[in-house]
Amino acid sequence: MKNIKKDLTSLNDFIEQNVGPEGTIEREEFETEYDTFKLGVLIQQARERKGLTQQQLAELAGTNKSYISKLEHNLKDIRFSTLQRIINEGLGGKMEIRLKF
Repeated sequence: MKNIKKDLTSLNDFIEQNVGPEGTIEREEFETEYDTFKLGVLIQQARERKGLTQQQLAELAGTNKSYISKLEHNLKDIRFSTLQRIINEGLGGKMEIRLKF
């Protein structure tokens, strides 16, 4: 028999309680910032899997180390063309885009 803890809450419920319900300005801002954070983490993980330093990735992608660092630490907006270069030329990958409504 499973031991169910009644004090646990789902991630969605936690976010709703602490940020606000979907459709509110606060929630939209949170979702946007979270997507930016996820992108930075994905780039950092891919770079590390490739065994590249930030400097090496920057050189391959035609940008600079501080830009890569800011991107990985959620401190910088990124242009689509730069993102393509980082993924295609820097990481040797291919970007896939999905829209969700």
